Amino acid sequence: GEIDPYITGPGGSIRPTPSPDGKSIAFIRRVRYQSVLYVMDIESGRETPVFSALDRDLQETWAIHGVYPAISWTPDNRSIVFWADGRIQRVDVGTQAVADIPFHVADTRRVQDTVRFPVQVAPDTFDVRMIRWARPSPDGTKVVFEALGNLWIRDLPTGTARRLTRQSDHFELYPNWSRDGRSIVYTTWDDQAFGSIRVVPVSGGAGRVVTTNPGHYIEPTFSPDGRTIVYRTVSDGFLTSALWSRDPGVYRIPAAGGEPVFMTDDGSTPQFGAANDRVFLQGRDGDKQTLISVNLDGEDERTHLTSEWASEFAVSPDGNWIGWTERFNAYVAPFVMSGRPVAISAEGKSLPQARVTRDAGEWLSWSGDSRRLQWSLGPELFTRDLNQAFTFVDGAPDELPKPDETGINLSFTAQADVPEGRIALTGARIITMNGAEVIENGVIVIEGNRIVAVGPLAATTIPAGTPTLDMAGKTIMPGLVDAHWHGSMGSDEIIPEQSWVDYASLAFGVTTIHNPSADTSEIFAHSELARTGRIIAPRIFSTGTILYGASTAFTAQVDDLDDALSTLRRMQAAGAWSVKSYNQPRRDQRQQIIEAARQLNMMVVPEGGSLFQHNMSMIVDGHTTIEHSIPLAHLYDDVHQLWRQTGVAYNPTLVVAYGGSYGENYWYQESEVWNNPILTQYVPRRILDSRARRPETLPDNEWNHISVAREATRLSEQGVSVSIGAHGQREGLAAHWELWSLAQGGMAPIDVIRAGTLNGARSLGLDRDIGSLEVGKLADMVVLDQNPLENIRNTTSISYTIANGRVYDTGMNEVAPRQRARAPFWFAQAGGEGWAAGATDADSEGDHGH
Repeated sequence: GEIDPYITGPGGSIRPTPSPDGKSIAFIRRVRYQSVLYVMDIESGRETPVFSALDRDLQETWAIHGVYPAISWTPDNRSIVFWADGRIQRVDVGTQAVADIPFHVADTRRVQDTVRFPVQVAPDTFDVRMIRWARPSPDGTKVVFEALGNLWIRDLPTGTARRLTRQSDHFELYPNWSRDGRSIVYTTWDDQAFGSIRVVPVSGGAGRVVTTNPGHYIEPTFSPDGRTIVYRTVSDGFLTSALWSRDPGVYRIPAAGGEPVFMTDDGSTPQFGAANDRVFLQGRDGDKQTLISVNLDGEDERTHLTSEWASEFAVSPDGNWIGWTERFNAYVAPFVMSGRPVAISAEGKSLPQARVTRDAGEWLSWSGDSRRLQWSLGPELFTRDLNQAFTFVDGAPDELPKPDETGINLSFTAQADVPEGRIALTGARIITMNGAEVIENGVIVIEGNRIVAVGPLAATTIPAGTPTLDMAGKTIMPGLVDAHWHGSMGSDEIIPEQSWVDYASLAFGVTTIHNPSADTSEIFAHSELARTGRIIAPRIFSTGTILYGASTAFTAQVDDLDDALSTLRRMQAAGAWSVKSYNQPRRDQRQQIIEAARQLNMMVVPEGGSLFQHNMSMIVDGHTTIEHSIPLAHLYDDVHQLWRQTGVAYNPTLVVAYGGSYGENYWYQESEVWNNPILTQYVPRRILDSRARRPETLPDNEWNHISVAREATRLSEQGVSVSIGAHGQREGLAAHWELWSLAQGGMAPIDVIRAGTLNGARSLGLDRDIGSLEVGKLADMVVLDQNPLENIRNTTSISYTIANGRVYDTGMNEVAPRQRARAPFWFAQAGGEGWAAGATDADSEGDHGH
């Protein structure tokens, strides 16, 4: 039969419940911002409101468990029983008289200990973990890879990594070997000079530039005879300039240099098999990934393979084998060219195939003799001989070995950036976050990147010869910890040398970010560059890619504890100490992830998902935090009693508060964000203006983030640790919107500041090093011209940001201990704000994660 609308109207018509006699239907409708219980007379169609004080329904959010609790008629058709204000109530339909139905529940729940471990925030040295493009030489005696922005080479199986080139002017990316093993082709990136394709001999030295124009170059590869290089160009205009990025696509160029020849704008990851005259590309056909090939003119396209979930293909040099990755694991099979597309998958049966990874693998490549598939995971290089994967390959044992648990560790030790010397900040009011302590006329002495003294000026010794910065009349508080941040770290693995996203965060005093959904390789590469001081950025921590429960190419399939352990080992290998369990549909799956985290000393910051029932089970099961807001407008004592007896922290991300209108939009209509004097130095105008100049407006009582902040304040008063998470909504400034929103919910300024600093650090195990101003902690702090304890809006009266012991003004010029001016951003230069053809404002918003 057909389904037709029966009860309609503004405000929706939800929870339809017929009366026992079939004459009436009870339902709920939103009247402006108030949910109201209605009764409709079926015969006449008359709709009568009978109760106007329901809790807010969930029509404005995801509501897989229902948009309002069930309602029920009494058998005599005279009354309706419903839930509101934390009580079960009954309303007489005729008189509209309301009475409580008293009930009391005495319950005992067993809750798991919260999974949380201490993190060493900033050791003086660290082992590099994010190894990108690890490519063994064709003969397997050497490996080239990128780390910390440069190419490195070392002998295999043992050896010491050494720089391949001799330069410090640009980043080096995408290395690939010639088939004879004598040369390496790679790309470069420089924010001002753009990129190039270069070739360097395996012995090292200065790279020879092959390309004629600057550009955005990625994925170069040699033809088998070494005479041709095929590569791809891409466009940007978000993190980096869009200049020199028109006509993106796949090109070829003589390896000796010359003019490039356009081949096709369809496909990525060019590679050769055995022939010099055909190039394989990864393409897309509808919702499927494909492996196609074209001739050197980009014509005669043929589709060889299709896959629903493959993310990477690697054709062997002899053209007889195919490696691919699917949902993080690597597989290998014979490459059969049958004249028609062959479907491959992790469960494929049409061809012999083998999974070669235990946990995961990426950056697939082949040995020169096509006998070994190679890949890396974090800092480890793995190799699988075909005779270890298939019994029909010569030399195979009777019983094939399991995939290797460990590979060759390519990591090396890097020196973290630590400034030299001492600085004393004198005369300021200091909000230490040691309880409610506020030191008037105080002093902070910084040595290197640590605080060595803090206290009243009259009672604190400043070592002789220490340079001082007069902070009289100013207020110093700890640097902000944005515990739920999102934003672009790179594009096509190109990381900018000077990211306006990083600088905007620091200029607003955000000195630490935790990103619970990011491109794994880009964010951990970015983080390691920042740790060494190669780029300037906040302290960057992340879960990497989310552990997604929905069906996608990056689904984290968790059906038992072994699956969960494998998934978490994959993230830990890249440098994560936290993971984001994201919409895993079953509670037992989420519990398996929690148990794996306990065993591996990791933390779990789950996607709240706007699902109250899931949120409560997450608290009981011991998750580290609840990320995003509880979607209900009011929480009652049952929730308070449960939550306050656990260690689970709460990050409501008020700027995107679930349940109604987002807090971000409130601040656009409340002030001239598009004209903010700090923000406009760092965010390209077309990105800022498209969001800020023409905002939506609402009546004050309909801003959902205020009710969420009110409930967060009530939880905080009962001992639940509440922190801030600006979700990447507006670079740097949105962290302050989080603070101000908590104040709108009734939180006292000292507690608001604690939510923005120490609570976020504690929730993620970082509080040994950051979150408060104490001796021994890292020198991350914000200097304000006005006192935020008097008016929380003063948190943006920023004079200096001190990050890792370095003092920056709001223009992000370092003023101590070095004097170093910031270079101009690409969009601030004449003609610099070029825009890629076809780019839209929506594209410009970048990665806002989950």
